[in-house]
Formats: sequence, C-alpha cells, structure tokens
Amino acid sequence: MRFWDSSALLPLLIHETTTAGARALARNDPAVVVWWGTQVECASALARLEREATLSATDMACAMEALAQFAAAWHEIEASDLVRECAVRLVRVHPLRAADATHLAAAIVAAEMRPSSLEFVTADRRLAMAATREGFVVRSLDPSAA
Repeated sequence: MRFWDSSALLPLLIHETTTAGARALARNDPAVVVWWGTQVECASALARLEREATLSATDMACAMEALAQFAAAWHEIEASDLVRECAVRLVRVHPLRAADATHLAAAIVAAEMRPSSLEFVTADRRLAMAATREGFVVRSLDPSAA
C-alpha cells in the first residue's frame, strides 16, 4: 500500500512523461491511499488542462471516468482535527502550500504517525523533500529528481 498525492495520480489519468513510471508503481501495488480532497484536486487539474486546450473534450471525459473508477477503489483519509493539526505543523516546518501539507498530513495519519511504514508517491519535488524529511520512503515521479 502506498500513499499517492494528486501530482502522482494525474499521469495515471492522462499521458505525461511520468506515465510509464506511475503505471509501473500502480501495477506493482494497486492499493492506493489518498487524502480526502484528492478527487477534487485531480478534477481541477484536468479542468485547467481542458480550459487551456491541452486536453480535448474526449480526453477529458476519459480522464474523468478513470478518476471516478480510481476514486471508487482507493482508500481515503478523511478530513479530521488530527489531519488539520498535522498540516498546520507541516506548513511551519516545510516550505509547503496548504494543499500539499494536507496530503502529507493525511499520509502521516495513514501511517499511524510512523511515516517509515508507508511509501509516499509524488511528482512534486518540494513535497518529496518534505515527505523524506518526515521519514517516508518516497517514490518520486519527478524526472528532474533522478
């Protein structure tokens, strides 16, 4: 089981340079854990690509269907006081945006406060650094991190 942030899930929904790596990880361990707001974040990213005409209406429909299928199967960490308190600590300790801090906080909660017990998958370099500092084994999809 791995925790996936939104940036790592997008290459599973649309073709990106990191799609092959993301698919390999997903095939290797299909049990996905995410933060409560992940589906909204992914839909927002897809809608932005459609508005920018980077994603066709047909590709958008396929990506949204794939997102719905993933969401039906993934394990979701709900919004809670513990996640919020952890996210507040994380934004003070790491240079993270609020949404990234909630992903990382949800992962910490999913790991039952033992980050080394859960892998963290991301395509975001800053989030990967923070997750590593928190003690996660990070699977980075960021091509510049290699």
